[in-house]
Amino acid sequence: MTVPALTLMTATANAQPKAALGWRPAVALAVLAVWLAVPGNVSLWMAVWDHTAGLGMRAWWVMLAWAVALVGVNLAVLALLAAGPVRRPLGLVFIILVAIPSYFMLAYGVVIDGAMVTNVLETDLRESADLLTPALGVVVVGGVLLPGWLWWRLAARPWSRRRALAWRAALAVGGLVLAALALWLTFADLASLMRNDRGLRYRINPYNTIYGVVHYAAGRLPAAGASTPLLPVGADVQPLPAAPRADEAPLVLLVVGETARAANVSLGGYPRATMPRLAALQARGELVYFAQTTSCGTDTATSVPCLFSPDGRDARTPPQRQENLLDVWQRAGLAVTWLDNQSGCKGVCNRVPTRHTDRLGLPDLCRGDECWDEVLLRELPSALAALDPARRRVGTVAVLHMMGSHGPAYYKRTPPAFKPFRPECTNNQLQACDRQAIVNAYDNTLYYTDHVLAELIEWLRARPGPTALWYVSDHGESLGEGGVYLHGMPYALAPREQTHVPMLVWANEAMRERLGLSWECLQRRAVKPASHDDVFHTLLGVWDIRTHAYRPERDLLRACRS
Repeated sequence: MTVPALTLMTATANAQPKAALGWRPAVALAVLAVWLAVPGNVSLWMAVWDHTAGLGMRAWWVMLAWAVALVGVNLAVLALLAAGPVRRPLGLVFIILVAIPSYFMLAYGVVIDGAMVTNVLETDLRESADLLTPALGVVVVGGVLLPGWLWWRLAARPWSRRRALAWRAALAVGGLVLAALALWLTFADLASLMRNDRGLRYRINPYNTIYGVVHYAAGRLPAAGASTPLLPVGADVQPLPAAPRADEAPLVLLVVGETARAANVSLGGYPRATMPRLAALQARGELVYFAQTTSCGTDTATSVPCLFSPDGRDARTPPQRQENLLDVWQRAGLAVTWLDNQSGCKGVCNRVPTRHTDRLGLPDLCRGDECWDEVLLRELPSALAALDPARRRVGTVAVLHMMGSHGPAYYKRTPPAFKPFRPECTNNQLQACDRQAIVNAYDNTLYYTDHVLAELIEWLRARPGPTALWYVSDHGESLGEGGVYLHGMPYALAPREQTHVPMLVWANEAMRERLGLSWECLQRRAVKPASHDDVFHTLLGVWDIRTHAYRPERDLLRACRS
C-alpha cells in the first residue's frame, strides 16, 4: 500500500468518529423543545396550577396537556427555523428568551407584552443596573450558560441533503398534530382557564417576548425613518402676543413624576404624612389635588408620549409619529425647555432645548451619573436664561422629568436627610426584604418628591408675574400586592396601583387672575375622575391657544374660568 493511500485511510478513519459526534437532529430539536417548554416556563406552570389546583387530579392532566401542546409547538417552530448554520445560534437565542424573562416574571410577578419589551429596550444603563442581582446571576449561569454550552457543544450532526426537508416537514407537522391533540383533549378546561386569566398568554415563553419585540418594531421603526414626516398637530395655531414687560410674561412648570402611585400620597387620604409640605398648601387652599387620576399606561415609554399627545389613549396614530404639546407651544411662540433627570423623554423633547442631569456631575447632588431630583431646581434658572428672550416675553414652559420613585432600588432615590420612614429596604432584590421595609423605602421617595415640589413652588412664588406648577406622575407602582412588584403590566390586566396616579396644580394670584380661574370651583372639580388624556387640552387652555386640536371637554380648568 502506498503512503498516500495509507494517509488517506487514516484521515478517513479519524474523521468518522468526529462526524458521528452530536445528537441525531430530531432528538436534538426534541430535547430543546422540552427544555424551552418545561423549565423555561416555570412562571406559566405556577399560574396554571394556581387556577386549577381545585380540580384535584384533573389539574395534573390539564398541566400535562398544556405542556405537551407547548412542546409540540416548539418542535414545529424549531424544525422550520433551526436548520443548517443557524441551528446553534437560534437555539441559543431561544434559551436566552426563556431564561431571562422567566426570572423577572418569577421575581417581580410581571408578565411580558409589547409594553414591557418597550420598557426594557428604552431603559438606560442607570435604571437597568438596579435590576442586576445575585439571583439573576444564578439564572444566567444555570439557565443560559450551562444549557447554552451543552446545546452548542452537542449540536446535532446535519441531516443529509436528501432527507433534510422531509425530516423537517415531518417534525413540524408532527409537532402541530401533537399540540392540537393535547389541546383538543382538554379544550373545555383550557378555554375556561384562558377566560379567567387573560394574562396567561403573556407568560408563554419565548413567544411572549417575540411578540413584544415584533410589536415594538412595528410601532417604532417606521417612525424612525427619515422619509416619514411627523404628522403635524396644531398647524392652525396663531402666535400669542408678547407681554408689555418681561416680568409680566407667564411661567409654567410641568413636572412629570416617575412611578408615584396615588395610593401612598397623603394628599389623597393615605394615613402617613408622605407629602407634608404640599398638604399644608392644600390645607390653606393654595393647591388643588386631583384625587381620581388615571394614567395612559403602566410604563414610562407608553405614558410620557401619550401624556403629551392630543388623543391620549384613544390615539390611532402612535404618539411617536406625530407632533406633541411641546411643538404646539413652540408654534404659538412660547419658550419651551425640557430638563431630564430620568432615562430620556421618549422622543417628546426632540425638537426643544433639552438638558440631561446625568452629565452634570455635581458632587452634592449626584453620585456617578445619577442625581437626586433637587438637581432640577438647581439647573432651572440657567436653563430658562438660555432660552430666546423674544419667546420668553410671550411666556415660558419648562418640563421637569423627575427620577421620583423609580424602583426597585427606591432607597437610592432619596438623600440621607429625607428618610423619615425606617427601616427601609436597601436591597434591589425586593423579595429579600420585609414588605413594610419596601413600603418605607417607597414612601421616603414620595417624602422627597414633596420637598422638591414645595421648593419649586416657593421659587415660583418669589418670581414676578403669573406662575403655576402642574405635577402628574407617569404611572404607578406595585409594592408586592398579589405577588406583583414594579410596573409595566398590560393595561387591561394592571392593578389599580399601577394606573392610579397623583396629579396636582398650584398657581399664584397673578396666574389665577390672568385665567379668570375660580379656585373653589376647581377644588370641586378635582374630586371627579381625571386622566392623562386631559393634560394636553388643559395646558393648551392655560395659554388660551386656539387650535382644532384643542378639545374643550378635556380641559380641566375650562368650567372654572370666567
